[in-house]
Amino acid sequence: MQPVALFLENKINMRLLWRTFAVLFACFLILSVALSAQLKRDAPPATPILGFSPAHAAAEHQVESSLQSIPAPEKAREWLRTLTAEPHPAASDRNNQLADFVADAWRKQGWEDITLRRYDVLHSRPRSVALEMIAPVAFTASLREDAYDIDPDTKNPAASSAYFGYSASGEVSAEVVYAHSGNPEDYDLLRKNGISVKSKIVLVRYSNPYSYRGFKALTAEREGAAALLIYSDPAEDGSARGKVFPDGPWGPDSHIQRGAITYDYIVPGDPTTPGWASVPGAKHIPAEEARSLPKIPALPLSWRDAKPLLENMNGPEAPKDWQGALPITYRFTGAVQAHVKVDMDTSMQPYTVVEARIRGSELPDEWVLLGNHRDAWVYGAVDPSSGTASMMELTRSLGELKQRGLRPRRTIVVCSWDGEEYALTGSTEWGEQFADELKKKLVAYLNVDESVAGAATTAGPEGLSFSPAAVASLAPMLVEASKDVRAPSRKSLYEAWRATSMRDSKANVPPLDSALVETRIGSGSDHTVFLNHLGRPVINLGFTGDYGVYHSMYDDYYWMSHIGDPTFQYHVALTRIWGVVALRLANADVLPFDFGFNAVALAQFLRELEQRNEIAPRRLKLKRLHARIAEFEKAGDLLRKSVARGLLAGSRSPEKMQRLNERLLRVESNWLDPAGIPGRPWFQHLLYSSRYTYAHLEFPGLTEAVEKQDWKLAGEQAVVLEKAVEKNTRLLKSAQSSWEKSK
Repeated sequence: MQPVALFLENKINMRLLWRTFAVLFACFLILSVALSAQLKRDAPPATPILGFSPAHAAAEHQVESSLQSIPAPEKAREWLRTLTAEPHPAASDRNNQLADFVADAWRKQGWEDITLRRYDVLHSRPRSVALEMIAPVAFTASLREDAYDIDPDTKNPAASSAYFGYSASGEVSAEVVYAHSGNPEDYDLLRKNGISVKSKIVLVRYSNPYSYRGFKALTAEREGAAALLIYSDPAEDGSARGKVFPDGPWGPDSHIQRGAITYDYIVPGDPTTPGWASVPGAKHIPAEEARSLPKIPALPLSWRDAKPLLENMNGPEAPKDWQGALPITYRFTGAVQAHVKVDMDTSMQPYTVVEARIRGSELPDEWVLLGNHRDAWVYGAVDPSSGTASMMELTRSLGELKQRGLRPRRTIVVCSWDGEEYALTGSTEWGEQFADELKKKLVAYLNVDESVAGAATTAGPEGLSFSPAAVASLAPMLVEASKDVRAPSRKSLYEAWRATSMRDSKANVPPLDSALVETRIGSGSDHTVFLNHLGRPVINLGFTGDYGVYHSMYDDYYWMSHIGDPTFQYHVALTRIWGVVALRLANADVLPFDFGFNAVALAQFLRELEQRNEIAPRRLKLKRLHARIAEFEKAGDLLRKSVARGLLAGSRSPEKMQRLNERLLRVESNWLDPAGIPGRPWFQHLLYSSRYTYAHLEFPGLTEAVEKQDWKLAGEQAVVLEKAVEKNTRLLKSAQSSWEKSK
């Protein structure tokens, strides 16, 4: 073939080949597009999330999946071992070193604006303590806990002896009277039996029913007692409950529950700066004028040190429900004389709050706050260091997301509080210092005191109980979030939660979702200032189970790593649910408050108040308050449905969503009464407070007036509540109208 002909033939063949390839490629593209479209039609839509548009919910699920892949049990174990290496009570050198440790870790994790804030507060620690029985036989209490070879930390000489924070100093020799749990009704029974505790030493126990040790101190003081002793009976937290340390989760015979006896249910924080922050240079009132300081000396005891006092009494036998688990007959009094000496160093000391943040990408002036306290009575593996370990894993995880470019829409702030064990001090001072800013900017506070306060080794197949508490308006979003977190049992946290709730309540069927979250919130942890004083919504998170070494030396790394959470899976599960809730609040288009559910809870609170007190309508008319709450429920339900429709349609502008969020935050603020609860003006929330025992107290001003049968005050408090509910109903209606008017 001639060269020219051959060239032409090859050229024609190449054209045919390219044309065929182009046709095949076009068919491939058409088929790919069609297949992709079919897959999109067949794929299930992303699970919706309260407060998110469908597109943003899908993106949020991806972010949460990334977050949950980061926390690791071995890292949680490492954090806990470091945190519990030495005793670290408030104002100790070790606790201050841990403040620097936390701050340095947050810097390395990529957090921003790390700040150590100092507060000069009245602190309390022992110089010397002693207890002796001087009649009918001589006995000297050790006021110490036994060491165990298997646990080297129990041999550390830095572990303190028995003491109570803020006990008065004093020296008393007097007769000893057993007063059961030290509640007012116990003293009433003593009086009925002709026994006075005036100028005597009162011996009471932790506590059936439960009451905060500071309430026991105030009650003994009011009864005229000269001194107070509080011991741990094995019926409550010792051998009567099961195996004791180091073989099980319960307290051995020498375990001592330390603690503070501050009257922080009257006003928390530094006793000498009631209502304002104890920043350097702040005014301090004299200690003798402080309403929250006890006036009598007090000591905690192990049951081993209490037993000789009880078994040598020869007076009248106490009733059956006053008997404990010691192998003796419990008596009111008789023959026993004791000598108590308490010498406390009560002086100004610095407390340090460590603060950091990841600034929001779109709404930096709206804050989601996370917090846990750092100080412990001794090692504090459960309280608070399990919570601290989970927090450090959470900050590591959020820091890693930030490094990947996944910054939250709203600012996330994290704080390591100091002095919680003494009077909720660090969080209270910080909250008072930034009160005006927090009232405007704080979306919610998510608190973890203890992430794992129970023994996984004794929890059975269902595992530890997930035991959160939340303001009612945030309860539905917490239930929803639990469905997307895995529990150590490999079930969803939601499924595990339902199973343990059914087990713990001995029910035959799982609880309704509406009953899962505890919406009755007392005090005793760092949420108090944010909810009760600043009117900001709060959530408390944690796992619970068998736990009998509270505030003792045995609440240490050995207990947690061998008994509490040996795999550290519960630490990680807590980190995950904490992080998911934080991200949903930080990234939501519309803040996920459910005020319809909030109203349902309020109606229940009011019915319970009426049932407990059998209120006669002629004394107090609550029909109008019931009606106002029903109107609030209707407005809340209508707004929730309207918001859901708008988000699903994707028809609302960012500006409109922002205006709605501003209104939603005002609803929570409107529950504050600047006058406060009668007699306790620092506590200003109309819906939530605590009793002097730390127990929850709903409609506090109204409830306390009813229980005192002060019907005039009760009527006034009912009117205050009516006006607040009515104001918030108008706000919800206005918010719905504005949301629906324009797109």
